[in-house]
Amino acid sequence: MPKKRMGIDQRFNYLGIQYDRYREAKRKEKSELLTEMVEVTGLDRKTVIRHMRKRPIRRRRRKQRGCTYGAKVQDAIHLVAKALDYPCPERLKPQLPCMADHLAKHGHLRVSPELREQLVSVSISTVRRIRQRRQQDERRLKRKRKRGWINRVQAQVPIRRIPWDITELGHFEVDLVHHSGPSASGDFICTLQMVDVATGWVEPAAMLGRSFRVTRDAFLRCLSRLPFTVREIHSDNGPEFMNHHALHFWRGFSPEVGLSRIRPYKKEDNRFVEHRNGALVRALLGHARLDTAQQAIFLNHIYDRLWLYFNFFQPVMRLTEKSYRQGRIIRKHSDVRTPFQRVCDAGILVTGKQQELQLLFETTDPLALREEILRLVLQLFKLPRAKPGHTEDIFTTLAFPETA
Repeated sequence: MPKKRMGIDQRFNYLGIQYDRYREAKRKEKSELLTEMVEVTGLDRKTVIRHMRKRPIRRRRRKQRGCTYGAKVQDAIHLVAKALDYPCPERLKPQLPCMADHLAKHGHLRVSPELREQLVSVSISTVRRIRQRRQQDERRLKRKRKRGWINRVQAQVPIRRIPWDITELGHFEVDLVHHSGPSASGDFICTLQMVDVATGWVEPAAMLGRSFRVTRDAFLRCLSRLPFTVREIHSDNGPEFMNHHALHFWRGFSPEVGLSRIRPYKKEDNRFVEHRNGALVRALLGHARLDTAQQAIFLNHIYDRLWLYFNFFQPVMRLTEKSYRQGRIIRKHSDVRTPFQRVCDAGILVTGKQQELQLLFETTDPLALREEILRLVLQLFKLPRAKPGHTEDIFTTLAFPETA
């Protein structure tokens, strides 16, 4: 017997072929034909008998099925999607019930028992169909390869790739996002971004230029917010990371932190942070040029709010299984949780720190926070650009000037 179920057209074609045999068969043969048709089509025996009364022909449905999920469910899905910055249906669906309750606590939504039951039972495909009416185009960024070289510092940093299924927290992929605009001349703002592979936890920081002084300050800014210990820094081969000052800093500041780097010209070795560069930083700021100390200070204020919004409210879909079948890679994603939920489930936070973060989550309105971030971004682009011949003071942008 076939393992796959027949389609509707295939079923009617099969029943039409068997109809002629059934009409000419004797009583015992009819019973055997009915048994065969039940096994092949998967229909009930009485249903097959009804089809055999006259030639089976597929007819148009007289009455269309009603809408299972009405306007209230659709409005709730759109509101939760907006609060979470429009994630994909696979990430959005598991968060619908809890985020609906969270938004109801802040007065944005009324959640009845019937509405919550429908949000629990709705499928990912239905969420996708509902969201397709308001889907937005996503920007795809083409990146150019940079020339690499092997120096003495690189020779001391091993090449490796952090496994995608690592469970230990603290293994960070690190990269820079340049906000140089169409011209890379002069000093401009860069975003240092750290992404934990196990949890998806993100630590962004803005710095003016790429000197060691501002790079060290950006690292210290990220480490001061981080609720768990760093075990590894995995960067590319850029000179802002591969220099004697950076190597001396990590060995003196935290000798237990392991340093590693990607293979030259292989950005896929830093796949998690590269994805966040486009989906988080570029999606928020685009490709405009930012090149003043005032803009760097204001951007770090935005990143303080973005840190809270992404780590506490953005569901991250993680790969749970990868297999190879007939030359193809089959991936399964089912572990959909926010980075904050993953850190709490790991059980590494001290009680006081976890209670502090939990209180921060419960008292934060994600819709108001998202609107505040977008409003601050608009104010950022209204700030004046650098003037020719004017020197910017990078010391005003430092969060830890005593270490400079």
